Amino acid sequence: MGDSNKYSVTEAAALMASGKLSAVQLAEDSLARVEQREHDVQAWAYLDPQQLLAQARESDRQPRRSLLHGIPVGVKDIIDTSDMPTEYGSPIYAGHRPQADAACVAMLRNAGALIMGKAVTVEFAARFSGKTRNPHNTAHTPGGSSSGSAAAVADFMVPLALGTQTGGSVIRPSAFCGIVGFKPTFNMINRAGVKPNSESLDTVGIMGRTVPDAALTFSLLTAQDVPDFGTAATGNPRIGFCRTPQWRHADHATAAAMEAALPRLANAGARVKEVELPEKFGGAVAAQGTISDYEFSRALSHERRNFPDKISAILMKKLKESDRCTAAQYLAARNLLGECRRLLDDVFVDFDILLVPSAPGEAPKGLETTGNSIFNRMWTALYVPAITVPVFTGTAGLPIGAQLVGPFGMDHKTLVHAEWVHRALT
Repeated sequence: MGDSNKYSVTEAAALMASGKLSAVQLAEDSLARVEQREHDVQAWAYLDPQQLLAQARESDRQPRRSLLHGIPVGVKDIIDTSDMPTEYGSPIYAGHRPQADAACVAMLRNAGALIMGKAVTVEFAARFSGKTRNPHNTAHTPGGSSSGSAAAVADFMVPLALGTQTGGSVIRPSAFCGIVGFKPTFNMINRAGVKPNSESLDTVGIMGRTVPDAALTFSLLTAQDVPDFGTAATGNPRIGFCRTPQWRHADHATAAAMEAALPRLANAGARVKEVELPEKFGGAVAAQGTISDYEFSRALSHERRNFPDKISAILMKKLKESDRCTAAQYLAARNLLGECRRLLDDVFVDFDILLVPSAPGEAPKGLETTGNSIFNRMWTALYVPAITVPVFTGTAGLPIGAQLVGPFGMDHKTLVHAEWVHRALT
């Protein structure tokens, strides 16, 4: 077994471009890591080694299409793939084969990327946990709902993966597993072919080992130039330290690490200032929950009508609770979040990014829960880009991330500033 599976996407791409690494070698090393670790981590819902190797051999015969040419990518199993099962984390869809790739998968294939397999998701990307373990300590959750995507990237099984976020399903598992997770501006990555959870919130996200890896993938999926990370070494961002209305949920280690980071960022050249959000933001998390409940309880109408016995008791209870959400409550929540988005534009007049926790703390012990998304839900509902970078360690030795939030539509600038923060704190 070689160690090419430990390369970042940008490192592997450079070696492939120079002829020093083949797609077959990278695929073989990645598969060897899966064979070594999958029994413990259980990140994959579907993986066919021969299928991946066939893709890799064909890739090596073709001219390079992009910097992702020959790079294996894991795909969360609520995202359709035409040549692999897509089961949405539910026995209802066991063996289900969509006729078409999701748009994001098709675009990856067009760029020459290899679809390695389907990563485990929580049931319908909602509540009932899957089988995946945290690779840093398998007694702990990897987070969810993009559980397998985060764990596979963190454990060097695959350099890159797609996830989705409705509340905190990209940022939180990435933080728990110690990788970079990027939730772009809402709807920047096309969602066609992604099983809907909440159509007003669902966002396709990217999970990798470095910020440039996420930026490269995002740029290809949105037909934009890749940002220049040379500027990340010299640009001095205006950082707003935002405790958010949810600060009481941060554990001592997270709160202490965040506060200790402020002088380090200032010494590195950033302008750091604490910012308090307007009072109206105190209702944003509840509003996100109202919208999610109202839309999700209806999104699964077919499954609830025809296969109620194949829906977990945990999820069925949640769906019945969600049924109580009224149209009036739903519209009020949408109105409140609209006001908060306008107010947030004013906040970003003085700041390039906001620094907030990625999660309340380290990954909780046990697999019954995927952790609390309290520090993610507001930013998802406000449609702004958010990225977590692995910069802290908790008392149990597990990773803690720092989340950087940028203005609506300013994904590239947010990524560049996040890389600056990552370099300053590591």
